[in-house]
Amino acid sequence: MKEKKQGLINEKFLLQNKTARRLYADYAVDLPIVDYHCHLSPKEIAGNKQFTDLTEIWLKGDHYKWRAMRALGVPEQLITGDASNEEKFMAWATCVPGTVRNPLFHWTQMELNNPFGIEEYLNDKTAAKIYRTANEMLSQPDFCTQGLLNRNRVELVGTTDDPCDDLACHLQLSEQQNPFVVRPSFRPDPVLNISAKPDFLKYLQRLEEASGAAIMDLDSLLTALQNRVDYFHTHGCRISDHGLVMMPMVPSDITQLERDFLRYLEEPDFLMPSPDAYAGYILLQLCRMYHAKGWVQQFHLGAIRNLNSRLRNILGADSGFDSIGDDGQAIRLAMFLDALDKEDQLARTILYNLNPALNEVFAAMTGNFNDGTVAGKIQYGSAWWFLDQKDGIQKQLNALSNLGVLSTFIGMTTDSRSFLSYSRHDYFRRILCNLIGKEMEKGLLPDDEAWMGEIIEQVCYYNARRFFDLHT
Repeated sequence: MKEKKQGLINEKFLLQNKTARRLYADYAVDLPIVDYHCHLSPKEIAGNKQFTDLTEIWLKGDHYKWRAMRALGVPEQLITGDASNEEKFMAWATCVPGTVRNPLFHWTQMELNNPFGIEEYLNDKTAAKIYRTANEMLSQPDFCTQGLLNRNRVELVGTTDDPCDDLACHLQLSEQQNPFVVRPSFRPDPVLNISAKPDFLKYLQRLEEASGAAIMDLDSLLTALQNRVDYFHTHGCRISDHGLVMMPMVPSDITQLERDFLRYLEEPDFLMPSPDAYAGYILLQLCRMYHAKGWVQQFHLGAIRNLNSRLRNILGADSGFDSIGDDGQAIRLAMFLDALDKEDQLARTILYNLNPALNEVFAAMTGNFNDGTVAGKIQYGSAWWFLDQKDGIQKQLNALSNLGVLSTFIGMTTDSRSFLSYSRHDYFRRILCNLIGKEMEKGLLPDDEAWMGEIIEQVCYYNARRFFDLHT
């Protein structure tokens, strides 16, 4: 009798020796999840949304899959166009065999395995059965948004929220009896982007309405932002987030900046002479507010976005045409952090790097501003976006270990819009256990599973729990 082939996702997946497998089984696999940064919809969580089918929960908004499908010659109609959900799923299924060695191949099988228990490889032959099986499960209450969070033992969901948001969904969630906590994160990117004047002025109108403060100059703009920081804090926010190509410059002439901003508001054709100095001034003031509130601040650095102007005009922004930037980061980042630190107003900080050539630059930078007040006060954040795959995660862990202290690391976060992305935490945990297990067997680390296992537990769960004050 021919032996049945075991699926890709099993007890050996990514775990290349016995020690790694024991570490994973005994110290990592059953830990809860602290997902401190993601783009899940608080509205969908609060309403306990039930998804219509696998396409809606899995393919909608997934830029990774969209990019792969385009690369494999799939027409846009079957990606973001008006094809039916089933047609889009079948198109993706046909693509999956061609994604081998891309992390999408692993993630696809992991996300079918958890939560659906599907072991078959997805391809054109298995697609119809997998689609039916998953859709039947998605019709059950346990596969609504809150059920999926519970199945994955999620303790914290850190959503990403605009400062003008009324946080009504977060208020609704705070009144529900859920075993997980959903906290808003303050993401003020639009108020820093002063170069696009029509969009910026529209945003200021929204900010005025939300804050109840008329914005007539830089001081009143800061008053409006302080009002929103206070509002977010009252509604459970303890984290801010910023997506930047690079840190803005620390401004030197605030008086001139104030004059320029007044002209900008009053004269239709006047543009800010130094939008970078403006962004640096506002961001510094925001960071001082975060420190005063005891928040954690995050900086996602290095992405250049919406580069395909033709397809952006057709499909809109954030449709999968972003890339890794190659701008220098170190000097501006050091100057910005130092401007806060010398006033003792540097909050707990997470720095995310998108360019693998700068891994050591970021890992070294974090050590400059740790001050002994908090373990791992300045974090070299988890491998992000283009780097959150096996090779990228290993390189981030190695850079952090070589130039920092791995045992203080707060571990993985999904940074995802999909409720099926919690497999990313399992992916990270397997990679970490394999890294440590291999070095234990080579004699590079102590042959003490309890010792190494405790470090794995700290990195995968307990450090993040402490860093984000989930014990209170």
